[in-house]
Amino acid sequence: MIRIATWNVNSLRVRMEAVLAWLEAMKPDCLCLQELKAEAKQIDFEAFRRAGYRLYARGEKSYNGVAVAMRDGLGDVKLARDSLPGREDDEARYLELSFEAGGVSYRVGSAYFPNGNPVGSDKYRNKILWMADFSAHARSLLALEEVLVLAGDYNVIPEAVDVWDAARFGDDALYQREVREAYRALLHCGFTDALRSASGGGRVYSFWDYQGGSYRRDFGLRIDHILLSPRGADLLGGCEVDREVRGGVRPSDHAPVWVDLGSS
Repeated sequence: MIRIATWNVNSLRVRMEAVLAWLEAMKPDCLCLQELKAEAKQIDFEAFRRAGYRLYARGEKSYNGVAVAMRDGLGDVKLARDSLPGREDDEARYLELSFEAGGVSYRVGSAYFPNGNPVGSDKYRNKILWMADFSAHARSLLALEEVLVLAGDYNVIPEAVDVWDAARFGDDALYQREVREAYRALLHCGFTDALRSASGGGRVYSFWDYQGGSYRRDFGLRIDHILLSPRGADLLGGCEVDREVRGGVRPSDHAPVWVDLGSS
């Protein structure tokens, strides 16, 4: 069994102790991280090594930043990309690695989609263009004979069931029709939403705002997604949100989401 997780940590330096504790408790083979808010020189790579992981990261001062922590013992780990094609000089929002485990080839992408608010702004237009570039790259990866896992903070609320009150988000970039349609287009071309597939049609959230007692009142959003290629979906064993982490000390506003692939 391979366990792959994703977590927007909202500052790795602030959340380092929590990340290392979660690695020790859950022992994922691969942990995708987003919103590091740190340059590479500010990241404690050695702490991950002591924990039994090798961290691959592309940082950025104060904003964005993506990483993937790979457990020691995985075979032929390679850094495939640290940006989307054509966006090599863009913000630090995408990192892709490949590895082997149990004779199976895996490819994992850690993605941090632009927020896009306010709607109608340059930030929103950039979000739409970024999603188009991500989709084009994701489709190209489907041709590879690998188990493909694209995980991260998509900043997309796919359906009304994925937000505590859809009416309140009618003007939010995360819930615009063209944003949701772009996400659904990925599913239609062959990807499986692992958490939705594993949880059925019920409400499950991965993000709770810091304001207004959102976590206590369960005013959440599902915006952290793990998409699986057909070969990955065939191996889907389970997918859950570790929501209790959101209630910890100095938590991120996101909770980790993890998927198990293959038999235990």
